[in-house]
Amino acid sequence: MLRRRTVLSVSVSAALLAATPLLTACGSDAHPGAAAIVGGERITVAQLQAKVKDVRRAQSESPQGGQLISNTGQLSLVTLNGMIFRRVLERSADRAGVTVSRADVQKWRTTAERELGGPERLKAVWLQQQSVAPDEVDATVRNQLLLDGLAKKIGADRASAEGQRRLVDNLARTSRAMGVDVNPRFGRWNDRRVILGETKDPWISHASGARQQA
Repeated sequence: MLRRRTVLSVSVSAALLAATPLLTACGSDAHPGAAAIVGGERITVAQLQAKVKDVRRAQSESPQGGQLISNTGQLSLVTLNGMIFRRVLERSADRAGVTVSRADVQKWRTTAERELGGPERLKAVWLQQQSVAPDEVDATVRNQLLLDGLAKKIGADRASAEGQRRLVDNLARTSRAMGVDVNPRFGRWNDRRVILGETKDPWISHASGARQQA
């Protein structure tokens, strides 16, 4: 089975700014203002910081936000990992001819919302479990559908170790071909595992995770 992140518990706190890592735009000489360069395209520190702040804002507005914030001290690294992985996944899916439409995303989301008890419940569960900001729900659903579609296209059964290996190998080849250069302040990208440093593997089935909480 694919590894899941630990389900997070939550509480309100005024420590929003204190808990958000200070991400300055200076960078190193090779990465001025960039958190990473993927396939020749920059992920800027400002873009990363904006996404981190979105999550922190949502966490701070949760009834149990303080605990949520304290449990996600590595949020900037986890967020950058997701931003890089998304680009690699999109390239792999495109090369395999896998597409996901708005209708596909909406259909999946509607089903999940119905099973969980509504749109707000879905947002709350994903914020708690995966640190997904409310305005990133559609993008996260799209990622999941692309990953599922890619696995199906290449004949990788995600429930088996062999299927997981085949899927990782496919993404790893794309990652190497694209060239992922991360600002040393944020660690080193691992092409073989398709993750940033010691962050957790992004092989999260949000569908399964959400529905288990229903």
